[in-house]
Amino acid sequence: MVQSVAPVSSKTLTFEEYLVYEGEPDVLYELFRGHLIPMPAPRSKHARICLFLVYQLQRYFALKNLPFVAVTTVGVRTEEASSRIPDVVVCSQSLWEQICDRPSSSVLDFEETPRLVIEVTSDNWRDDYIRKRAEYDFRDIPEYWIVDANKSRIRICSYPENENTYEHKDLLPGEQMQCVQFADLVLPVDLVLSPPIVEDLIRAEEAKRQQLEERAQRLAQKLQEMGIDPNSV
Repeated sequence: MVQSVAPVSSKTLTFEEYLVYEGEPDVLYELFRGHLIPMPAPRSKHARICLFLVYQLQRYFALKNLPFVAVTTVGVRTEEASSRIPDVVVCSQSLWEQICDRPSSSVLDFEETPRLVIEVTSDNWRDDYIRKRAEYDFRDIPEYWIVDANKSRIRICSYPENENTYEHKDLLPGEQMQCVQFADLVLPVDLVLSPPIVEDLIRAEEAKRQQLEERAQRLAQKLQEMGIDPNSV
């Protein structure tokens, strides 16, 4: 998450008050033990990494026909009066539809556990490595990624078999990152830390799709010229 600034005021809020709190326009607020913390706009590289991860996750879920979504700006309640806003949240599609129907803030409460949360570090890296790790562990979120471009490292926190506290694995450039929750989702660490522009990826995929379609049309035409029904092949 991008660097947090000082709490708005010394006045504390309950979780219920936080859900309906209206602050400055276009400013997201986390709640930490009753104190509001405004989140500044992310830097360009931070935003680029987040967009790339959301795109890769969404594409994976679509291709595998899995009922999950990858979204941003969704809160996760971590303590009685604390709610974080991970850079990326993965939850079930049914849960996401329920969230969209709510009139108040989009925050997952205690009984609604995401499958994966991701933080992309900025200046407040200690929060991601220590405080938020402890909060997500307390919430029993099964997988937590810390993407740290400054240290050229991705840390994956998850639960070993028959254990109830996080263990982590650090992945470095040149290695492949394998998701714990979705084992066949594998991404190169280098690509995550220095991702391409998502729109370029979409354009490349569309160009490839068009090439395959044109090739199929040429093949069908040749078969027809040979007196063969393409649909029978």
